[in-house]
Amino acid sequence: MACIIFTDLDGTLLNGETYAYQAALPTLAKLADQGIPVIPVTSKTRQEVAQLRQDVGLRDPFVVENGSAIYIPTDHIGFALPPGDDVDGYRILQLGCNYVTARAGLKAIAQDLGRPLKGFGDWTVDQVVQLTGLSLEEAKQAKAREFTEPFMTPKNVPTDQLREAVEAMGFRVVIGDRFSHLIGSEAGKGRAVHQLVKLYQASSSEALPITTIGLGNSPNDLDMLENVDYPVVLPSAHGPHPQLANRGWQIAPAPAPEGWAIAVETALAAVMA
Repeated sequence: MACIIFTDLDGTLLNGETYAYQAALPTLAKLADQGIPVIPVTSKTRQEVAQLRQDVGLRDPFVVENGSAIYIPTDHIGFALPPGDDVDGYRILQLGCNYVTARAGLKAIAQDLGRPLKGFGDWTVDQVVQLTGLSLEEAKQAKAREFTEPFMTPKNVPTDQLREAVEAMGFRVVIGDRFSHLIGSEAGKGRAVHQLVKLYQASSSEALPITTIGLGNSPNDLDMLENVDYPVVLPSAHGPHPQLANRGWQIAPAPAPEGWAIAVETALAAVMA
């Protein structure tokens, strides 16, 4: 049986407060030795993930901007590269819309709602630093959007009304406590998971069944966790997110990164048994 691990980053592989990942490195090294892919699935941009891959030593494909695109290293040997454009050593498999379309969509939705909706494209790098607590360099990377627009979740618009307005304009929205993400109608973390499983399956000469493990910590990860065989929830210091806590999914015994390492080892033992 083959196995693929899909993982969120902040609060899942990385500590939610300090962004530490060192405790996960021995498990990541073991997975690399066993040929088990570890695929980030995140709302982050390509620039943000590319930097992290260097820091942590990840070599597999990754999914950016809430399932809007899959980036595959052009020297990747796990499967045959699908048709697509190359940029900076990656083959792009685009699922969502482009950034210009997302920006125009946000303006149209704001007009429809009669409420101002402000996104990353409306703010300077310094303003993003102030709003997010990111460093200057991190804020630059976070603003390097290619497909989606994060925007301040409006407090005076009911969730259902926001979702209806977004879908009426032909988009999808991932609603968060502070920031929401406007994404293309064909984008989504779950869809990206299925696309990658198909690519790995198509290149498997023995047609072995692939078991998928997914790790996340917030409602932003629901689309991924609902589309893997073995979902795992990473808690914060205060416990698992209420929207993820009572679904019968495994809860890691500690926050990231220690909890990530333990949960992965536990999940692997279960699926490989």
